[in-house]
Amino acid sequence: MLAMFLIGLAWIVVFYVTDGSLPIDSLGNWNIVVGFGFIAAGFAVSTQWK
Repeated sequence: MLAMFLIGLAWIVVFYVTDGSLPIDSLGNWNIVVGFGFIAAGFAVSTQWK
């Protein structure tokens, strides 16, 4: 769960810090969606944690 949150956060931070050239240049602004997808997956995993 925490790994997913951190990957999503790092993905978005890297995207903004590099002005959109990283992590995947061809995705463009869709990199934000990918980052939030990791964060959403973290929330989905957290609801299954016992």
